[in-house]
Amino acid sequence: MRAPSAIVAEDEAALREQLVEQLHALWPELLIAGVAADGIEALRLLEEQRPDILFLDIQMPGASGQEVARAAAGRCHIVFVTAFDQHAVEAFEQGAIDYVLKPVLPARLFSTVSRLRERIDAGAARPEEVNAVLGQLGMTGASRPTLRWINASVGQNLRVITVDEVLYFQADNKYTRVVTDHGEALIRKPLKDLVDELDRQQFWQIHRSTLVNAAAIDRIARDMRGRMVVHVKGRSDTLLVSDSYAHLFRQM
Repeated sequence: MRAPSAIVAEDEAALREQLVEQLHALWPELLIAGVAADGIEALRLLEEQRPDILFLDIQMPGASGQEVARAAAGRCHIVFVTAFDQHAVEAFEQGAIDYVLKPVLPARLFSTVSRLRERIDAGAARPEEVNAVLGQLGMTGASRPTLRWINASVGQNLRVITVDEVLYFQADNKYTRVVTDHGEALIRKPLKDLVDELDRQQFWQIHRSTLVNAAAIDRIARDMRGRMVVHVKGRSDTLLVSDSYAHLFRQM
């Protein structure tokens, strides 16, 4: 019998690595066929690798976990990796889909691994209840709230900026630069907090110090040193893409 395979799709690098390490320890026979940091990569790996199991973060850039789950319905066992509250967890428990809460605890993952091994060893049918469970999630209202406006300092003035106006955010010492078509402003909120508060499908992290509005991307190019850079619409700004986030544009 061939060893079962899995894909791990999680946009937080530390959590992704932790989950892979724990799976290696708890289920040595499990083949990790690929890891994805965004929904687009998860969809590509789903088609290429055809895994038995998909460990799937709900909130990811590119394509949401819900979209990936719908594409995977009936094709593999799905385990959601989620920070959702208890009301959302109740929706998972109504279906054959498993879940683990963040931060992922080894004891909880062991329980999930045990159930998966039993299903696979017994030749259990792959779950078909994805759409029903996702519908329940929508009814619970469990999606995390996203930031819609920002109070920013412009000289001696305070300006209210809607997030849709923002072209990109960039870390600047103790502050974060907020760049719009109308100019720049500073906020005291660190970039790492913004990552958690913004819509990840709208704002893509392309560098540890940069978040860019996907709608503001004009084109992707290479600079003289061969590094990938983002050109911003209507401006001369170029934003460096670090190697850790180059996968976002791999299909280009």
